[in-house]
Amino acid sequence: MIRITELKLPLHHADEALSAAITKRLRITPRELVRFSVARRGHDARDRTDIQLVYSVDVSLKNESAVLARFRRDPHVQPTPDTRYRPVGTAPDNAPRPVVIGAGPCGLFAALILAQMGFRPIVLERGKVVRERTKDTWGLWRRSVLNPESNVQYGEGGAGTFSDGKLYSRIKDPRHLNRKVLTEFVKAGAPPEILTEAHPHIGTFRLVTMVESMRETIEALGGEYRFSARVDGLDIATDGAGERRLRGLHLNGGEYLPAERVVLAIGHSARDTFAMLHQAGVHAEAKPFSIGVRIEHPQSWIDRARFGQDAGNRILGAAEYHISHHCSNGRTVYSFCMCPGGTVVAATSEEGRVATNGMSQYSRNERNANSGFVVAIDPARDYPGDPLAGIALQRHWEERAFVAGGSNYKAPAQRLGDFLAGRPSTSLGSVVPSYRPGVHPTDLAECLPDFVIDAMREALPVFGRQIQGYDHPDVVMTGVETRTSSPVRFTRGDDFQSLNTAGLFPAGEGAGYAGGILSAAVDGIKVAEAVARSLGAQ
Repeated sequence: MIRITELKLPLHHADEALSAAITKRLRITPRELVRFSVARRGHDARDRTDIQLVYSVDVSLKNESAVLARFRRDPHVQPTPDTRYRPVGTAPDNAPRPVVIGAGPCGLFAALILAQMGFRPIVLERGKVVRERTKDTWGLWRRSVLNPESNVQYGEGGAGTFSDGKLYSRIKDPRHLNRKVLTEFVKAGAPPEILTEAHPHIGTFRLVTMVESMRETIEALGGEYRFSARVDGLDIATDGAGERRLRGLHLNGGEYLPAERVVLAIGHSARDTFAMLHQAGVHAEAKPFSIGVRIEHPQSWIDRARFGQDAGNRILGAAEYHISHHCSNGRTVYSFCMCPGGTVVAATSEEGRVATNGMSQYSRNERNANSGFVVAIDPARDYPGDPLAGIALQRHWEERAFVAGGSNYKAPAQRLGDFLAGRPSTSLGSVVPSYRPGVHPTDLAECLPDFVIDAMREALPVFGRQIQGYDHPDVVMTGVETRTSSPVRFTRGDDFQSLNTAGLFPAGEGAGYAGGILSAAVDGIKVAEAVARSLGAQ
């Protein structure tokens, strides 16, 4: 088959227009076209008065070789790539069972791939099964009751369970591992459209049932899950040559679990585990992340700003945006994890602290759009000298946000107009905040560093010129957003093992090697393959 990319048609094109565009693009007659299927569909809304749909299509022709020869130098007409996943091998007899720490997207796919190769992995998750965890999370959102071991960050499905469920990334993927992820999600109950949409997403409710289905698949293949199983210590032996090698794990219940191969997929907020690993001597370094707030606009404003008269079109759905600005103080302000038609949610995992995140359902039909409005920071400039210094910085501002919000898990919030004027908000305007368990109008300058406040104030009018209504005075800003990514990287070598602890395989967001559901899942696949090779998979 042949794949044609960048095939553009008007938003309101007729059904037969796509086949006509294919024959015109390839300079063939309709009789030469045997069949075609859509591989991907996106849209180009840079000109909102003339929105285009952008297709990638796979076509079968009567004489494909002749057409390919004619277009051999055209990058948009090429043989359809083979996206089938091929495992690196199967488990040898009597191979030791690998352990996966964490049941988020990275750990989930590491366990799935290991199980499919016959390694019968053991999955340790400090939190609860996804439905019990969901009840505990709602306990914070509805009753301001936090369970430090079962919340937005901890539990089956990981932090991505309570998010927009975005399934796209900018990672380079020559092996099409992202296709493996999407295919497994569809098997587990995701809508088939995620295989063709340019910016697929799932949403929280669907993720819950998918995570359950994938757990059942792993268990059916011989895998084992252990919930409420936090790893509190490592058993590391050092040989005569000074090489450190993992031998086992100490769990919170006092159990000792022998383990020669361990996937470390702990997520970006397992701060106590980060400290344990650092104390155990596992090689780590501070890494950049970002801090700021969640900013909310009525979704209808964003739809009109992006799509003009086509706002509300079923094909386009709820509009998204991605914007950034390089400030005069040397900082970069940008939108992060934009959630169309979603809500701002409480995302703390520690008592006496407030952290925010965004979440959407598959329908994306809530009143507001929200996004992280954040400023990039880096270790050398902002938290030097200690691999865990970024964690201390996060905690400091989360504690300030807790106090500013009223010390009851409400979040500090401010009208954008008041924020730009440098005055505290005493009430809110026409934009109704969605944060649960509620907001307290105040001054966000109490909750973030001065350089972050200065950068955000400079960026807001710039973004207002790019997206009409973005800097409307009634827009709500809710603090603080501190969990954009892991502040620590547990460095690994080309074999995916820790630089100084053999048998330990750092993976995913918590290890500093991914950002978002899809990239974390792909990293989980790569690490699982590395574990399999180290155990003699053939």
